[in-house]
Amino acid sequence: MAHDAEPSYPEIREAVRKLCARFPGPYWRALDRERAYPTDFVQALTEAGFLSVLIPEEYGGSGLGLAAAVAVLEEIHRSGCNGGACHAQMYTMGVILRHGSAAQKDAYLPKIAAGELRLQAFGVTEPDAGTDTTRIATFARREGDDYVVSGRKLWISRAEHSDLMVLLCRTTPRDAAAKPSDGMSVLLVDLRDAVGNGLTIRPVRTMLNHATTELFFEDLHVPAANLIGEAGQGFRYILDGMNAERILIAAECIGDARFFIDRASAYAREREVFGRPIGQNQGVQFPIARAYVQASAAVLMVDQAAALFEAGAPCGTEANMAKLLASEASWCAADMCLQTHGGFGFAEEFDIERKFRETRLYQVAPISTNLILSHVATHVLELPKSF
Repeated sequence: MAHDAEPSYPEIREAVRKLCARFPGPYWRALDRERAYPTDFVQALTEAGFLSVLIPEEYGGSGLGLAAAVAVLEEIHRSGCNGGACHAQMYTMGVILRHGSAAQKDAYLPKIAAGELRLQAFGVTEPDAGTDTTRIATFARREGDDYVVSGRKLWISRAEHSDLMVLLCRTTPRDAAAKPSDGMSVLLVDLRDAVGNGLTIRPVRTMLNHATTELFFEDLHVPAANLIGEAGQGFRYILDGMNAERILIAAECIGDARFFIDRASAYAREREVFGRPIGQNQGVQFPIARAYVQASAAVLMVDQAAALFEAGAPCGTEANMAKLLASEASWCAADMCLQTHGGFGFAEEFDIERKFRETRLYQVAPISTNLILSHVATHVLELPKSF
């Protein structure tokens, strides 16, 4: 294993590694073949308290900062496991914690912390809006004590494995709002009641096992009591969640990068071709070293973004940059690791092809690399907007 700078939360990291050792490669390969959900793994993480580290102690969580959640997810991925099945359980509740009423926090947060309720679905993206969130069309009209929701969502992960979903929808048409980001609201949807009563969930099979779905809303009734915060202010509420999501996914990418570097280094030391270890060849060792350098630099950006988030300071740019650097480091490391292993890298039993597919996602989601570059260009460098 590569030597790393002194990591934060060493006790948490060690505990996560021990838990992950109970879920080795064959467990994940079997799930991957069937496109099945890692229920036992998620249950183990829940029981160990790792998914409630960000929930305050008064609601049954650990009350730790984002850096602790970063440590958990990084180690999950470095161990060859995948936190994508449950990472939203960490950050999605932040919308309730920061913007929900006292009654909503009391009703939901203790049960989420205890694992009695799963809040893992974040309903934002739509087929005709993509990254331009202001153009979502899913609409919730007020009727008495209910909101009645109609529309579609796409690329919504874990909807089939979640009890609750944070849903962003329009309550005022875009052309009637003062500005495009106004007029959106956040509803907490109880999926146990919704499915079959106005909500249809359709699985979308993709190149990786991510429990991805498309959602169809046809006059779904959601109690007005499930409105989080004020109507029309929803876009502002989810931005915090998006920043947390980007930082935590960057941590997963760091874990992936270190997985690939660890595996490539070990293989290059042991594999002999032409009578000597392949790692003795600079053509093999230099790409591994470069991957390590890139990952080490990305770690610093992730740590900075997490520190700003914990301090309550603006961190949108830092969260975006952390996600870009970490996702590119993990993808370069993945390509390097596959190349180092040669044909063996394509064999399922080495777990490299699975992780190769999994880490490719983060060039695209939760925000694409080009959109991050656009953000930096226009918000930091004051270049004219291209759209």
